[in-house]
Amino acid sequence: MSAVGIVPARFASRRFPGKALTLIAGLPMLQRVWEGARTAKQLRELIVATDDARIAAACAEFGAPVVMTSPAHATGTDRVAEAARDLTDEIVVNVQGDEPLIEGFVIDAVVEALLQDPDAPMSTVAHAPEPGADADPNRVCVECDAHGFALSFSRAPAVSGAGAAARWQHAGLYAYRRSFLRRFTTLEPTDGERAEGLEQLRALEHGYPIRVAVVEGWASAPVDVPEDVARVEERIASRDRHGDRQVERNRR
Repeated sequence: MSAVGIVPARFASRRFPGKALTLIAGLPMLQRVWEGARTAKQLRELIVATDDARIAAACAEFGAPVVMTSPAHATGTDRVAEAARDLTDEIVVNVQGDEPLIEGFVIDAVVEALLQDPDAPMSTVAHAPEPGADADPNRVCVECDAHGFALSFSRAPAVSGAGAAARWQHAGLYAYRRSFLRRFTTLEPTDGERAEGLEQLRALEHGYPIRVAVVEGWASAPVDVPEDVARVEERIASRDRHGDRQVERNRR
């Protein structure tokens, strides 16, 4: 069962215009995403989907294949669905263009979650919460049931107490079965999606389960606002200084 990775990228980000091409430790963020994601073993191909000539030109410079899409899309998922429309892969992975530290084994985990559960229409990834993440509204947490399915996604702090569900820090990486991706884009946005600003709640609130792959040895580092760039560059510098062997252990 083949899988394709698609990175939706636009220039007109509301909170951070031009962030796809902002430099992070000397490289455009989109290039860092593409170079990290292309190490995934489960992807047949990795492409960038955009509506902007500046992004397409940058991709040509670092060798990423590009599909030009409509400028009218409301979400990255809509852009991914258009880019995948003429492909035959059974699994389509939405690789977020603002995760410059993405690793291939994380993408493999989200694909394998669907391969191991033929009834799951989509999957996503999570990891142990980092210090302070629970109080940061730009970081999303997911609560899971005992079988590894998402119960809820929220930006709100955790509710502690007996019987609380397992809670993980969510990363915006999604794998869809191709037929469900087409279906998802036709579903009406839900109240929870609007309230939280979280598109994945549309699937849950329409009754579709989401399998969650929990990974170790990696933590999400999304760039949501300009201030996040320095935080990511610090992680890159720390990795380069000390050498992080945990990722290599997870790959093996």
